[in-house]
Amino acid sequence: MKGYLKREDDYQNRRKALAELSDEALKEKFWALAEQTVEPLLELAKTHTSPSIERSVLLRMGFSSIEAKPLVEGAIDRGLMGKGVGHIVYRIAKENNLSIRDAGLALIEGKYWDQVSVIFKGGQKG
Repeated sequence: MKGYLKREDDYQNRRKALAELSDEALKEKFWALAEQTVEPLLELAKTHTSPSIERSVLLRMGFSSIEAKPLVEGAIDRGLMGKGVGHIVYRIAKENNLSIRDAGLALIEGKYWDQVSVIFKGGQKG
């Protein structure tokens, strides 16, 4: 077959490093490699978000898309997107002994944003 690359089969060479491992050692190696593969993705997820991701989180928390929009915009306006809008709503609920829904609705009404600033930025309560 002209024009195709020939794959050098090095399976036997690669297998030598694994051949003497027990089933348990192979499982440990597999999970260590899987963790090594996934770790950069988890780090990206922790440090990168977008308005659509945050709206999606809020939808899963029980808010409508109409309700999610002002919550995300409130976080963007205050430079808090990296904190996670769902996390913001959760913390306000926890700090004020509110349900998640009531905390989110209060934030939509403009309440608690000064507290959000104190919690997430260490700002002055005003």
